[in-house]
Formats: sequence, structure tokens, C-alpha cells
Amino acid sequence: MSRIISTDGPGKVRNQHRRTVAEVLRHLSQKPRLDDEAKDLAALIVFCLHGIADTVDQTIEVWEKRDYWMKAERFREEWRWLEPLTDELSAVIHEGRWGQLPPVLARLTPHFADVRIKQMTRKPTVWQGAYEKFMRED
Repeated sequence: MSRIISTDGPGKVRNQHRRTVAEVLRHLSQKPRLDDEAKDLAALIVFCLHGIADTVDQTIEVWEKRDYWMKAERFREEWRWLEPLTDELSAVIHEGRWGQLPPVLARLTPHFADVRIKQMTRKPTVWQGAYEKFMRED
């Protein structure tokens, strides 16, 4: 029997989430006012940030098993901003403090500035219902 090779490693999944967040941030920046779609977009960002955090943990775990302690620690430090911003954005959405959304998104944007977007590839079906799902889960 042959070995099964996963093509969806943590790095690839992390990059997919980063791409989604970058597109959503661009889409949100073009909205003139807060509406139901903007709430869905904000909730989708939270889900993607949780997905990124999962891949960071997976990567660190693998490196620590191989005794790459320094590499794991540098990587952990590189992503240290993730948890506080995710928690803050979650609180803004959960508590309905929508006036605080733009400053949180502004602090989030530099972390995704390196993602180049020539064309939007995410369809609206990706974020439709995300706010409702977020409110049910939290």
C-alpha cells in the first residue's frame, strides 16, 4: 500500500485563511456603512483568525517535536499579535460595539498587507450567514 500525502498542510491552510482575510478587509473598506453583509464579513474574519491560530499551533508542535526550539519560538513570536486581536474583534461583534470595528480592523490590516490581491476570488457565499453562525457559537 502506498503512503498518503496530505497536500493541505498547515502552511497552505494558513495562506488560504490569510488570503480570505485580506479580501474581506478590502471588501469591508469599500463599504460605505455597516449592514448585514458587513457583520457577516467581520464574523468571517474571526473564523479565519481562529483557523490561522490552529495552523500556527500545529506548525509549532511539529517543530518542537523535532527539537527546533528556536525556530518554534521565533514563529510563535511572529504570530503573538493574533490572539489579542482575535479576542478583541470577537468581543466587538459579540457585544454589538460596531463603532469600534473600524479601529480594530485598522490594527489588523498591516498583518495582511503582504497578501497581494489582483482579483477577488472569494464569493459572497463564503461569508453569508457567518454572523448568525458566530452568534450561535459564542
